[in-house]
Formats: sequence, C-alpha cells, structure tokens
Amino acid sequence: MTTTPFPTATILGYPRIGPDRELKKALEAFWRGAIPAADAEQAAQDLRRANRARLASLGLGRDDSAIPEASSYYDHVLDTAVAVGAVPARFADVVGPDGAVDLAGYSTIARGRGEDAPLEMTKWFDSNYHYLVPEIGPDTVFRAADRRRAAEVREAVADGFVTRPVLVGPVTFLLLAKPTDDAPEDFRPLDRLADLLPVYAELLAELRAAGAEWVQLDEPALVTDTHTVGREAVLAAVTSAYDALVAAPGRPALLVAAPYGDLRDALAPLVATGIEAVGIDLVRGAQPEDPSVLAGTTVVAGVVDGHNIWRGDLSAALSAASELGAHAAAVSVSPSTSLLHVPHDVSREEHLDPELRSWLAFADQKVSQVVTLARGLTEGQDAVRAELDEAAESLARRASTTGVRIPSIRERVAALTADDAERGDVDDRRTAQQEALGLGLLPTTTIGSFPQTGDIRRSRAAHARGDLSDADYEDAMRAEIARVVALQEDLGLDVVVHGEPERNDMVQYFAENLDGFAVTQHGWVQSYGSRATRPSILWGDVSRPAPITVSWSSYAASLTPKPVKGMLTGPVTILAWSFVRDDQPLGDTALQVALALRDEIADLEAAGIGIVQVDEPALRELLPLRSEDQPAYLDWSVRSFRVATSGVDRATQIHTHLCYSEFAEVIDAIDGLGADVTSIEAARSRMEVVDDVAASGFSRGVGPGVYDIHSPRVPSVAEITGLIETALDGVSTDLLWINPDCGLKTRGYDETVAALRNMVEAANTVRERVRVRA
Repeated sequence: MTTTPFPTATILGYPRIGPDRELKKALEAFWRGAIPAADAEQAAQDLRRANRARLASLGLGRDDSAIPEASSYYDHVLDTAVAVGAVPARFADVVGPDGAVDLAGYSTIARGRGEDAPLEMTKWFDSNYHYLVPEIGPDTVFRAADRRRAAEVREAVADGFVTRPVLVGPVTFLLLAKPTDDAPEDFRPLDRLADLLPVYAELLAELRAAGAEWVQLDEPALVTDTHTVGREAVLAAVTSAYDALVAAPGRPALLVAAPYGDLRDALAPLVATGIEAVGIDLVRGAQPEDPSVLAGTTVVAGVVDGHNIWRGDLSAALSAASELGAHAAAVSVSPSTSLLHVPHDVSREEHLDPELRSWLAFADQKVSQVVTLARGLTEGQDAVRAELDEAAESLARRASTTGVRIPSIRERVAALTADDAERGDVDDRRTAQQEALGLGLLPTTTIGSFPQTGDIRRSRAAHARGDLSDADYEDAMRAEIARVVALQEDLGLDVVVHGEPERNDMVQYFAENLDGFAVTQHGWVQSYGSRATRPSILWGDVSRPAPITVSWSSYAASLTPKPVKGMLTGPVTILAWSFVRDDQPLGDTALQVALALRDEIADLEAAGIGIVQVDEPALRELLPLRSEDQPAYLDWSVRSFRVATSGVDRATQIHTHLCYSEFAEVIDAIDGLGADVTSIEAARSRMEVVDDVAASGFSRGVGPGVYDIHSPRVPSVAEITGLIETALDGVSTDLLWINPDCGLKTRGYDETVAALRNMVEAANTVRERVRVRA
C-alpha cells in the first residue's frame, strides 16, 4: 500500500465537551426532553467543526492527518463497543436492523433505564476519566455496526480537512471488557480476539473509503502488567491482532498509540507486525532500551505532558524527540496522551495571577508547544531558540517564587514520627464508638452530598460575583442544610450529613480554602459522560489558614439529636483531582495536605462532631500501572491518610469512602488506612466486592453501596434488599453499613428521595429478617 507520510506535529486527542461545555448542555437538554436528538447532534457537529478549525489555527495541518477525529457523545470505549456491535442483550431493542444505535439508544446503554442497569463504570488507567466497561461473552455477536466515525471523516473532508479517526485498539478493548453474567467461569473476553479482528478490518476499510489516510488505534493496556490474563497472553494478542490488521485489504496506515506508561517488552512485537507508526509516551515512559527495533517505523514521540498543565522543559522535550531520530524511519512530536485530560485554553483564565499563568499550558498551549517542537526537530534548535529560552526562564521564575517553598511547612512534615500515624487498638475503638454513638444494626447513611439545586448554584454564583452578601449567602446555605437534615430525619437515616450545599466541588472547595492552591474559571475537564470537573492547581506548599467545614457541620448537628458526619476530602484524592506541582515527589505534597486536614479534623472533634468521613475515592486511581511501582505509592498514600486521621480520640469514628476502586487490587492498602468504616461502590457490579471483603478478612465496618447514583434510575426495595442480603454473605451483621455508592450531588431531588426511601425500607426489612434468624 502507498502510505502518506505522517505529519511532524500531531495530538492524540482533544477536549471533547467544548470550552464552555457546549456538548454537556446539549446532551442534558436532550435527556430532559427539552430538545430533540437532531438539535443535540447539531451541537456536537458544530463543536467538531469548531475544534478542527481551532486546531488548524494553532498550526496543525488541515490535510495531513495531524488532527485526530476523536469526538464522543459520552465515552470512547462505549463508542467502540457500539461500533463492533457489542451491545448487551438487555439493550438489544435499541439496536436497529443494520446494527446502528441512535443517540437515544446510545444514551440508554450509557445511563440505564428502569430495571436495566447501565454498563459498569470504572477508571481509565491512572486518570480521573471514567469509561464504561464493555460486556463480552462467548455468544457476543461482533459486526461492523455503527458508522458514526466514518461519517465524521466524510464531514471533515467536506469541510476541507483530512483527519485521523481514533478507535480503542482491539487488544485494549477486550482487556478492559468484563465477561457477561452468563459466561463460563474460565472465559476471558480476550478469548474472542480472533472473532473481533475481521470487524476491525472492515471498519478500517470503511474509514479509508471515507477519506482517512491514517487511523489511530489506542492500546494503553499494553503499558500495564496487571492484567489477570498474564503478560504472555497480552503479547501474543498484540502479534495476532496487528499481523491480521496490517494484512487487511483496503486499510489506511496505522498509528498504534500506547499512552500512560512504557511499552517495554510490547514495543518489539508491536512494531514487528509492520504497523506504520507507533506512539510512545516519553513523559511517563522512557526511551526504548533497544531503539534499533524502531528501524522502518515512524515514531510519534509523546514528549509534551498531556496529563498535567505545567509548561514544562521544552529543551528536554526536544532532546528526547531528537534522540529517537537516529533510529526510527521518521519522528513526529505529540503530547504523551490525549489532551482530554486538560482544559482548553489558559489564556481565558484572566483572574489567575499572571506569574502563575505563565507557568501553565492547557490544551491549546500544548498544541502550540507540539508545533514549536516539530519545527525545532525539522529545522534545528536555533529555529525555535526564543521559545526554548522563554520556557526555561519560566521554569526558573517558578522555582524561586514566594510560596512555592515555605520552610515552616517543610519542617512540620520533617518532624512527623511513626506515632503520628497510629490510632490504637481497633476493638478498643469500636467499643468506645458504640458507647458514644449508640448505633444499631445495619446503620444507614449517605456518602455526603445532596442534590445541588438551581437555587443553590445561583446563590453561590451570586455570592462569588459580589451580588449576595456574606450574611445572605450563609443564610441561604443554612436554610438548605436545615432542609436536608429534616429530610434525612423524615427518611429515617441513622447518621446524618449536612448535604454540602456550600461546596462547588469536593476538591475545589478545599483548594479555595487552603494556601498553595489556585482555582480556574473555565478549566473544565471531562470526568465521565456529560460530567466535568474543574481541577484545582496545586502550585506551592500547602497549609490551612483557618477552619473550613466546622461551622457548617456544627450547624447541622445543632438541628438533630442524631449523629452528624463531618465531611472532608482525603489527601490522595485532593492530589488526584487537582493539577499537582511536578517539582517534588507526590508523597511529600500529600503529607502537607494531610497535616492541613489533621488540623481540620481536630477542630471538628473539638466542636462535638463524633464521626468524620475522609473520602479517598481516588486511592486506586493513582495506583501505578506497573506492579513494581505500586508498593512505594501505597506506602505514602496510606501514610498520608493515617497522618490526617490519627490525631483523634478513640471514640471519634473515622470513615472513608472509595468508588470504582477495584477493591481486590488495593485491599491491603484499604485495610492499612485504618478507617473505622469504609464505604465503597458496589451497586453497578452487583456486589462483586463482597467476595474480596470476605477473602481479605476485613475486620472493620464496611458499606458496600446499594444504590448506583451515576444513573437516574431508582432502584426498587426488592433490588436493594437483594443487594443487602448478598452483602451479608461476606460481611458480618455487626460490621455492615447501608449507603449509596457515592455522593448525591449530581442527582435530582425526586429520584434521590425515592431511592433513599427505598434504601431505608430495604434496610428495615433485612434488619427484621436478621432478628428472626437470630
């Protein structure tokens, strides 16, 4: 085949929701029934066209496949599942005769309906993005079913662009899938690779016919060694898959990208298949040990950090890309990952301190960096000397700026001892807490947040603009807290929360109240589906200038005789869901945050709050993708949590919460946190975590979620009762808590009240059954 040369500058993906969350707004309007599907699809098309034009204006080529075609209505893994016909049987009715799935059907698979649960959701490698888990069984029928990506390529061609469509690669797609419920116990989705490959070949041919000269297949699963199938099976699958796809008739040229880490032993077999280009992450990964294997292959060198927002060292990036030039057929410059992990444009952040802003590069700035480095690669360093020098000067200014390093904070961290991370005997704590709290069998609670209504958001926005006084804002928040406390008492919940109406985000709220952080106005990043967050920027040494949550929790406690939980976000999650400084080890930064939280917990305890929940939903998220790197991470992450929570009396009950944590992978670390109660996502996976809990011998309180809050459906009393009974198969009655999977911030009040009412009724039903059995 004739191969069009790969462009010297490219990106692997671009933010998908729009600079002002245009796609989010259109989708949610469609889901509410406020607009027809055609209007949502038009909004998506407008965004695709705007993105192509923007990328071309930043220097990427219009006609050389430099611009990726990687948009998505909800999730790129779901897109691939739909494209190959892997739709679960419970949603078979949304599939048309030709295999196509319209926007309504696609949304149904993603979000569920009635008694039909959506696809399970979990973390995308070590990022804060969530993907939908495909369900593959021995009888799953694969076919080239959805032609949406080919239609987008034709749309681009009509607008004068030759773009590069992106799909999840076949090996990663199957490694990320889970077996269907009826699959044999020894079945692995990877067993279906031979059946899947002809479908990929057909899709590739269709994309070529639509006008695509190159197609990007993302294979990030190749950079991790934690797959249950074993590394040998993964490497054999790589050879099998790409031997077949390279030989497929009528295909475009193939770029296989492997972001988030180091290909290591997968590099040689991958390039040996004859793929035209390979994408290597040189930010998280390293130069190949044997670069001679790259002979004859174009290397797309990921030398710009696609996972963080710092401007970086452009001279070092250029050197890394240049080093590959002596071995590869050609070298192209790119970010290390898709830019979906960073916001659109730092120039919009006019409220940020100009010096801080000069240290940052969002998606558009990273595109410009890639273009600069590509010019340096082809024309020589002198051609971009001014840009390289400016980046170096920015790094130097950053290192010397006041607040980046504060001696008193560093001295406090250095003074920590082993005793600062210890709380004493577990049984002694349990006895003291039972006497203090008086909780009965199967206590019910929520994870923390309640729905954020339009009134709450308007009040917060008005206060931020200065249109609502501090006193009036506090009155509005107190009124909402009073309403939430009264609602929980009416529902019959045993442990009450204040509902967090004052919090815009579980990390940003703390960032706004801790020194060493900055927050953005437009820095939205997709988390899952239509949901987006604004990660804060942790740029300097961290400390707590004043109490943050105490007044709100104390007010809630004054309204009810029931125990009230104080709600904090843990140090690991604050790091994971922020853009964190890259000039010191993460463990050092985590201990600074931990000490700030330790001070907050001490003040909550002094105010009479007897339960404090320190959420760590991101504990699994930051787990290194290579098993050899995991012990060091788990050591500092567990220590930071224990430092934050070990300054309290034995009668104060410490909770933590984890979601999408793949419990078995980090069970020892979760146990090591030492929390008195751990709540964890379990509803979408139908209590799969219970087996892990039982096998581990976990000896403290556990609350496996019984209500999936990431879907609008309301689980029935019978469904929740069944989940509680399943939980009791692996957790003793004196340790089991009943709670939703996660916070309720994103849900509406009608569905929330109905679901919680069913949850309490189910708990009461099971309590009675337990008493009868006893």
